[in-house]
Amino acid sequence: MPEFTVVSILLGAILAVVFGGANAYLGLRVGMTVSASIPAAVISMGIIRKILRRDSILENNMVQTIGSAGESVAAGAIFTLPALFMWAKDGLCDVPSLVEIGLIALCGGVLGVLMMVPLRSALIVKEHGVLAYPEGQACAEVLIAGEEGGSKASTVFSGLFIAAIYKFVADGLKIFPSEITYDIPAYKGSGVGIDVLPALAGVGYICGARVSSYLFAGGVLGWLVIMPLMCLFGGDAILFPVTDMTISQQVAKSGVSALWGNYLRYIGAGAVACGGVLSLLKSLPMIIRTFKDSMGVYGKGREASSLRTQQDLSMRSVLIGILIVALALWLIPAIPLNFFTALIVIVFGFFFATVSSRMVGLIGSSNNPVSGMAIATLLISTILLKSTGTVGAEGMTAAIVIGGIICVIAAIAGDTSQDLKTGFLVGSTPRKQQIGELIGVVVSSIAIGGILYLLSMAWGGYGSDALPAPQAMLMKMIVEGVMGGNLPWNLVFAGVFIALVIEILGLPVLPVSLGLYLPIYLSVPIMLGGVLRWFLDRRKYGSEKEKNTVIQSGILYSSGLIAGEGIVGIVLAMLAVIPMGADSNVGAFIDLSSSFSIGRIGGLIVFALLLLSIYFFATKEQKNAK
Repeated sequence: MPEFTVVSILLGAILAVVFGGANAYLGLRVGMTVSASIPAAVISMGIIRKILRRDSILENNMVQTIGSAGESVAAGAIFTLPALFMWAKDGLCDVPSLVEIGLIALCGGVLGVLMMVPLRSALIVKEHGVLAYPEGQACAEVLIAGEEGGSKASTVFSGLFIAAIYKFVADGLKIFPSEITYDIPAYKGSGVGIDVLPALAGVGYICGARVSSYLFAGGVLGWLVIMPLMCLFGGDAILFPVTDMTISQQVAKSGVSALWGNYLRYIGAGAVACGGVLSLLKSLPMIIRTFKDSMGVYGKGREASSLRTQQDLSMRSVLIGILIVALALWLIPAIPLNFFTALIVIVFGFFFATVSSRMVGLIGSSNNPVSGMAIATLLISTILLKSTGTVGAEGMTAAIVIGGIICVIAAIAGDTSQDLKTGFLVGSTPRKQQIGELIGVVVSSIAIGGILYLLSMAWGGYGSDALPAPQAMLMKMIVEGVMGGNLPWNLVFAGVFIALVIEILGLPVLPVSLGLYLPIYLSVPIMLGGVLRWFLDRRKYGSEKEKNTVIQSGILYSSGLIAGEGIVGIVLAMLAVIPMGADSNVGAFIDLSSSFSIGRIGGLIVFALLLLSIYFFATKEQKNAK
């Protein structure tokens, strides 16, 4: 059967850039990304089967293998590298060049793929009944469904098209405000709000009511408990980092969002950091076991199999590739690392590639604590750099670059594992999939620098309300705190102990902490999407197949919503930085708000209609499943 073809390479490369860009935008907005494997597989089937009239499940699998790499490269880059842009804005370092960003992403991606190759036999094949690799199996089911791909692809494209128009009307033409906030005067210091955007509703539906409720609970704790207490007990206090105004004066001047930006964010950062460390500690037994097993696999040196479905890249190619990347990290001037820091990357990279691969086998890529691994890496590497005399801006940029490469390694290793599991189930050639993954990494790495530049220029820079870049901001604060000791540690430790209370209560720490860290107007629309998923989960159905059809159709449509908003977000970014038609309103193409606007109420009504569209597309295929 056709597998590694020109069609699969070109289509996979396009999807890698599209989903990489969409996930970069989403992650910089809300601090989380979504798996691109299933949407890529569905779109691939729709195009290859229905438009090009080609019929090869292996070709479709190659498209999703290449295409899904973009999401993982984007996740690793956006969780760390925007910190360099923020430091450049403060005058601490130069803005990272396109070459530097591309090389960091490329080195991390290549290492992630190569370090996963020797683990395939042990984790994918020998532990087939033990490690589920849920996204990998789900993707295989979509591919095996065969002829159903056309209708499923139309659902994804419908979501993409609707979200694209919605996003352009809201943020391109400004016909209604995409962010609606309200400070509550009777309860000083509190506020509510909602971002009426399709990607957030889609994230809520995909994550489900439980995860969405954890995010929302963190937002309620921050905006309706902690911030009002700040005003009640400390209204007249002057606290770092604002040294020229009291808390009450800040609220009077800038609204309650000033409390989030100046204080609550540090509490949330402490909670997220604690959550990342806790998730790492709880995984230690599995980490040690995986590390031990993988060392055994590396040491044995397997014979090359004559069976097509058992052929990997040779160990010689893997080791030579790792050596070349290590030398590149050390010797290429554009990458601010030396021999010692390059060695840290290789050691930590191998360690977390093995950890990530096994973790996604148990809990899936969407729940893989990549940020927790990055936090651990940053803490250790920053301490090591400081102890060896590499301090100041040089030490901080080196630490972020190390963290960025490790983040990409962990994300790509997890994605490669899921793709190889899909290939194992449908009969693909592992070696060709591994080459395809490397192609996806190369294409995505070339594109990610331009995407980061565009988003930064068009949406007010990283750390702004439009692009809070929560994960990168957290990494930045951790490095600064360890290196310079200038964090408001009381606020950070308050967040740490809130996280410990959440852990003691038996709740998942990271989603609640992320909700505490993010503005409440991001968690509200996610919660509404989760409530819709909860409603559909609990409806009465004639059969389990009928229920699965409804839920999966909603997930596919929601994936389209996320991709559509992400694509138009990048298009608007391009239009905003090109003088043609752009104005002073950040991100707007043609601002019509002064002449025509449906206002806040109109925005809420349009968002309600968007939620109804998810319900409609989820239940559209219900009759066919009876």
